[in-house]
Amino acid sequence: MTTSTIGLADPADLEPSLLYERTYATRRRPTYIDAAVLLSLMFVLLAVIPAREVLPGATDVGRPALVIGFLLFLWWAVTRFSPGLVMVGPQPIRWAFFGYFGVLLLGYAVGFLRGLTSMEANAADRTMIYFCCFGGALLTAADGLPNWLKLRTLLKVLVVSATFVALFGVVEYLLGRDLSNYLLIPGLQEKGWVPVLEDRGSGVRVASTTSHYIEMAAYLALVLPFAIHFAIFARVPKRRWMAIASCIIIGAGIASTISRTGIISEVIMFVALVPLWTWRMRYNIGVVLTIMISGAAAATGGLVHTLLHLFDNPTGNSSISVRYERYPMAFHYIGQRPWLGRGTGTWVSPQYQIMDNMWLEILLNNGIVGAIAYAALHITAITVAWMALRRSKEREVRHLCAALISTQFMGLIVAATFDSLAFLTFATTLGLTVGMCGTVWRLTHPQRMVRTSATRSFAGRVS
Repeated sequence: MTTSTIGLADPADLEPSLLYERTYATRRRPTYIDAAVLLSLMFVLLAVIPAREVLPGATDVGRPALVIGFLLFLWWAVTRFSPGLVMVGPQPIRWAFFGYFGVLLLGYAVGFLRGLTSMEANAADRTMIYFCCFGGALLTAADGLPNWLKLRTLLKVLVVSATFVALFGVVEYLLGRDLSNYLLIPGLQEKGWVPVLEDRGSGVRVASTTSHYIEMAAYLALVLPFAIHFAIFARVPKRRWMAIASCIIIGAGIASTISRTGIISEVIMFVALVPLWTWRMRYNIGVVLTIMISGAAAATGGLVHTLLHLFDNPTGNSSISVRYERYPMAFHYIGQRPWLGRGTGTWVSPQYQIMDNMWLEILLNNGIVGAIAYAALHITAITVAWMALRRSKEREVRHLCAALISTQFMGLIVAATFDSLAFLTFATTLGLTVGMCGTVWRLTHPQRMVRTSATRSFAGRVS
């Protein structure tokens, strides 16, 4: 293979993929509307339309982007009922997702057997609908991206979308104004909480187009590894500088949220990526970070001071201590129904207190079985991305796999800092990264029939 492993001339994309005996197909066949296009549209809409904008009469899962996600889930499901449309080849991510989805369905039944209030019943319905959207992004990415070019294109769209969110947030921070009203779309309806600018220390927290400051920080942190990836491996100097600019803007966007979760996520990212960098890369990135921090300190010294003291005196910090005070209550309820929980999505505010800890909410909703299934989803993603990293000899592919692994560790760890799956911009992007772990596993697999994403109907046409 050449050094252009995931570029326009990737030999693995051009090789004939074995479908049946004496039956081959190319993974670079021309398409107009495919999985990559629909996923790209979904995540552009997720970024540019404020989170509170939904279809008239819908809940928060009625956001235009999530409607596309739900349709993608139905599209994937329809192929299961038509042998001619089923994707060829195994996919561990499918099993991991449907293992977790099966636990959610079991919890849904357990909740109604327990007896639910109207608020709990509505929340349970909403949760199941959302995880169909989550599954739409995950399964379409895992099964539907046919080659490295499509994966690379989707990642570029994701980085550009996150750069918009970050830049919009930075402008809000500098102006001290909520500008999201200028992005409202005629025909959509505002629903849910509108995040206002919030003072913290010497700075002001912003949420941009997301629904919360913490969500914005976590979402941008999920995408930052891919921006760094393009900054390192872009072949055209102009695109490399554009990627570097995206890294700086996204980093500034994370800082403007003044969020511990954002800082924790960035640390996780560096721990995952630094071992794959050369010493030259580490030096260059260290210099850029030093310049950014120095510039921020000179421009907004109060913000840097606030960020450096976010982790000071945790026992005396009200935002941390208030979380600890809720834990005895949470474990009291968990002890009542430890294995399957109280029912999927039924721990809902304002009927119950928000835990600000997704692991506790999973234990409350779906019990120990649910927590194991959710952890298994991310562990499976980490495992298959690690297998892809080990298979590949190309630095670019290995770095991309490491970036995907970092996002899964973020998902596991930051779930303890906020109720992560309740924030749909972050959760849907996390679902996409899980699916892309399956993509790199498939595209690096030694067997041609696994590497392909063609359907049996396509195989029938070319045989």
